[in-house]
Amino acid sequence: MSGHSKWSTIKRKKSKEDAKRGKLFSKLTKAIIVAAREGGGDSEKNIDLANAIQKAKDFNMPKENIERAIKKGTGELGGHTLEKVIYEGYGSEGVAVIVEVMTDNRKRTAAEMRHIFSRYNGHLGSTGCVGWMFDRKGVISLKDGSAVDEDEILLIAMDAGADDIIVEEDHYEIYTEPTMLMKVKDFLIENGMSPDSAEIVLLPKSYKTLSEDKTLGALKLIDALHEQDDVQEIYTNFEIPDELMEKL
Repeated sequence: MSGHSKWSTIKRKKSKEDAKRGKLFSKLTKAIIVAAREGGGDSEKNIDLANAIQKAKDFNMPKENIERAIKKGTGELGGHTLEKVIYEGYGSEGVAVIVEVMTDNRKRTAAEMRHIFSRYNGHLGSTGCVGWMFDRKGVISLKDGSAVDEDEILLIAMDAGADDIIVEEDHYEIYTEPTMLMKVKDFLIENGMSPDSAEIVLLPKSYKTLSEDKTLGALKLIDALHEQDDVQEIYTNFEIPDELMEKL
């Protein structure tokens, strides 16, 4: 399983935990509001908004909630002061960490980020300190249950403009440039496929391998960051051993 697949699996697990605790809709709403504010309310032209709406639908957010969040973002309803802020830093063992937050109080959130990093043997850095270690990419996940065979999937994806394709045990990961994500997704759908997800992410240019004990230590920071209500996305560059994935 690729590094991105492992982190996607963990992210889905965390989202399910958030759903049980009633925290998920708040995070999904914030993502829609900020995406609509920054790129407009037309999801066909705004990739970030399309991704945020799809995530909300995946977790059964009511249609009226989604529409209300979009209107807040475009200013039709007003009353929102959220902004998107990116924090970069290092966790234990020097692993790179990028945190994307949606906040209505930048000073409060910055203080909380510094506290969390420090508590788990890490530290915040300046903008760009670890960003150079990641590439911004579109990633489409396609289950292996498609009626189309593997060779045809590979050909169709490349014809659509995909940069790379990784064949996993139970799905395909199709990589694109961010601006090509929706085009490739639509092309796959037009050719009889049903993508499970399509999103723009930060992918490490290389992964750092740690021992199991040190990996568990580094994961404590990730878990603590995820618990912070303003945090939307977390990206890091350490690899999780296959044997450890089974225990998480």
